[in-house]
Order: sequence, then C-alpha cells, then structure tokens
Amino acid sequence: MPPLTAREVYQTLRDAALGIHPLRRFDKPAGAGQVQVDIDGWRLTLDVEGVHVRHCHRCHSPDGREGDLDSWQRYGTDPVSFLSAWELAQIEQLLTEQTPLLEKPGQRTS
Repeated sequence: MPPLTAREVYQTLRDAALGIHPLRRFDKPAGAGQVQVDIDGWRLTLDVEGVHVRHCHRCHSPDGREGDLDSWQRYGTDPVSFLSAWELAQIEQLLTEQTPLLEKPGQRTS
C-alpha cells in the first residue's frame, strides 16, 4: 500500500475545520506536546505547543495506510502547513473546546 501523502492528510484536517467531519480528541496523550485525534476514522497525532498545532506527527487512514512527519518532510512540507490561517485556527479551537474521549486510540466509539 502506498503511504499517505501530506495532501491527503491535509484534506482530512480541512474537512474537520469546515465542519464536514467531526474531530474527536483522545484523553491519552501520545507523548510530550502531542495530541491524538480521530477525524471520521482517520487517526492523527498532532504536535501541539500550548494551543497551537505545529505539525502532524503521524496519521493512519481507515484503509490501513500510514504517513508520518519524516516521510512528508522529505518533500518539504507536512499536512498542517497546507492549512490556511482560518482552517488552522478552527482546528486549534476544536482541540481546546472538546472534552477528550476516554477511549484508547485503537478503539472505536459507538
């Protein structure tokens, strides 16, 4: 399977920013400064500094494909860099407004 491209992951973030697909944040941190989210079955680990999203560290799509910051940066970018200022502000607002889900990132909610 081909890896996820930064553009594919950007489109998922954009859909969440536009309210097309819900963004759900998980309670369990992925690591220092990292937040795990689900957007319509896409699992993303975002690097966050304070309330600002800096990068998408990794992503798993519903079809089993994966992508990560190391592979995207080979091409000079990551999904967050494609977001407009408004889209990025929407994602950051969604992250701060939500009560985190208590499930583990590998589990699905009903």
